[in-house]
Amino acid sequence: MAGERGKIRAVVVDDEPLARSSLKVLLGRDPEIELVSECGSGMEALREIRGKKPDLVFLDVQMPECDGFDVLEQLGKDLPPAMVFVTAYDQYALRAFEAGALDYLLKPFDNARFGKSLERAKERIALGKDVPRKIERLAIKNAGEILFLKISEIDWIEAADYYVCLHVGARTHLLRRSMNEVEEELGAGMFCRIHRSAIVNLERVRRLETSEEGGTDVVLGDGTKLGLSRRYRKQLQGRLGVGRQNRTP
Repeated sequence: MAGERGKIRAVVVDDEPLARSSLKVLLGRDPEIELVSECGSGMEALREIRGKKPDLVFLDVQMPECDGFDVLEQLGKDLPPAMVFVTAYDQYALRAFEAGALDYLLKPFDNARFGKSLERAKERIALGKDVPRKIERLAIKNAGEILFLKISEIDWIEAADYYVCLHVGARTHLLRRSMNEVEEELGAGMFCRIHRSAIVNLERVRRLETSEEGGTDVVLGDGTKLGLSRRYRKQLQGRLGVGRQNRTP
């Protein structure tokens, strides 16, 4: 359902009904806020946030099966303009702020603390209207930890079933996203698709060379060779400036 014109669209995510109810009451007191959805699980939150595209999300950290950081990892470019983490555990605060959280509400909080958080959210949303979100970091969950990886550090990206594998120097990281989703998030700035299963950081490309099979390999600075498919050859050559020559009369 479409929200009322001009109102801030909010979503509340918490697996505890009482916690959701408290947030609903507090949000209901503000005429500038429209609560468009409440979610009791991380998986439900993913569906609702992607579908409703809210301006503001209050997100619990600890939830079974899919917690707040799982939600963050999988949202990618669908991350809302203002995100407030809500939890009873203070040890996640630093990770939350590194991930781009606007605020961190530690349960139990009083009305004044909530009001301050809501005002900050309104300011962020007002400043961010009509400004495209630029992806600078990816949140990756692994073995109970959250890694915030700068996209400029990625050498190349490889398809891996329902995941993508991010190659960063000698290390690799799995991210729960499809190649098409990652390609869309990164945009056409630093990265370029060279194969249905490979995306490269253009700053890592050192040369193009003929492969033993007669095709073309993209050679990275560390010596890694990646096959260039015909479908993406013209795009890559254009991005690299291959074939451009200065001609004199």
